[in-house]
Amino acid sequence: MNKIECINLCKSYFIDSNEIEVLKDINITISRGDLVAISGQSGAGKSTLLQIIASLDSQSSGSLIYDDKDSTTFKNNDLSKVRLNNFGFVYQFHHLLEDLNVLENILIPLEISNKSSNNSSVLDIIEEVGLTSRISHLPWKLSGGEKQRVAIARALVNKPNFIFLDEPTGNLDQKNAGIIQNLLLDISKRHNIALVTATHDNNFIKNFDKIYKIQNMNLAEV
Repeated sequence: MNKIECINLCKSYFIDSNEIEVLKDINITISRGDLVAISGQSGAGKSTLLQIIASLDSQSSGSLIYDDKDSTTFKNNDLSKVRLNNFGFVYQFHHLLEDLNVLENILIPLEISNKSSNNSSVLDIIEEVGLTSRISHLPWKLSGGEKQRVAIARALVNKPNFIFLDEPTGNLDQKNAGIIQNLLLDISKRHNIALVTATHDNNFIKNFDKIYKIQNMNLAEV
């Protein structure tokens, strides 16, 4: 997959009989290799938009197009394959399994997709994120920045074309946030991976080619 398009995308929730509109007429195109930042106040809908683009949530109306194919034509199993084969995810909280070591956590996407692991390739990824000396450590032995590097390696292991980042540095101190930001930007450039982030971090945002802000349910390029 090389391109994602949102066309007049809207999202609403219903609480009892009341409709709560969150996103309205969102139009955005993201191509492989793009650096796309989505900003906005807390509750503006940044994470919601990110989840819809990544097929983790569905729009109420409008179109989500993956390489000229409307996402509504995909069955749930097909969308799962799209995510596994094309997308990586990094969240504010790393979501590691505490009883698995670094290597085992990184291999989870390969196991889910029933892909055999290329040990050399996986070890290269681990070296790329700077965790070679931590490969057998359990998460409780890692710092916050190291845990987030495990999450990045896990996002990379299926060789995605897009990585979705939801406040990836929001739980880190300034020094570790800078390390993670530089690592992500370097990975994007080296592997031609699009980064799509929802964040408040202006230090991170300033490195992105396309910067958008959600305000009053609409998305505008800054």
